[in-house]
Amino acid sequence: MGATEGSKDTDRRIGRRALLIGGTAAAVGSAVLARDELARLWWRAPGVEKPRVEGAVDFRGAQWVAASDANWRRADRPDDYGIDMVIIHVTQGSFASAVKVFQDPGHRAAAHYVVRKDGHITQMIRELDVAYHAGNRSYNERSVGIEHEGFVDRPEDFTDEMYAASARLTARICARYDIPVDREHIIGHVEVPGTDHTDPGEHWDWDRYMKLVRQARSASA
Repeated sequence: MGATEGSKDTDRRIGRRALLIGGTAAAVGSAVLARDELARLWWRAPGVEKPRVEGAVDFRGAQWVAASDANWRRADRPDDYGIDMVIIHVTQGSFASAVKVFQDPGHRAAAHYVVRKDGHITQMIRELDVAYHAGNRSYNERSVGIEHEGFVDRPEDFTDEMYAASARLTARICARYDIPVDREHIIGHVEVPGTDHTDPGEHWDWDRYMKLVRQARSASA
């Protein structure tokens, strides 16, 4: 599975940083800092939730299937955490098994999207929220994770339909957050520091994929 089970990125409560905002701001003489930080963090306090539209998707045509809320944490990206990266995963299993495990609270991991071999896209976590998919807290906070149905040692799993649909999705994400379309900002799970995963593997055609993303990005510009 591309997403990392047992992610340490599990703290969804208001933390010490938020409690110290006022003191920190006073120390640096910046009331603006305190105001901006509190504006981003007020809704994380116990009993306060940011309004959400049930079933809303960020990519037109995607199907919404909610991941367990144990596998992600609420955020207000890109206002609280800037998004500057897309991370490519491979499920190491079927589409159905990936969706099922991301709905399991015991898995403690999930990606924002799952792309099926036929190009169908399911969104399981909103882009504004932090998914536990990379096995690295900082990378989780700054990225959108996309799973792809299949196995890393079976190049036949990476179909034309999958490449095309995923490229359109990545291009739209890059346009939305002004992410450069290059290999520094569109990376594989294997490239995340500290990970023990190998996906998307040697059979993922990066040259082909990046060409498709650039074409889709230009077409939508």
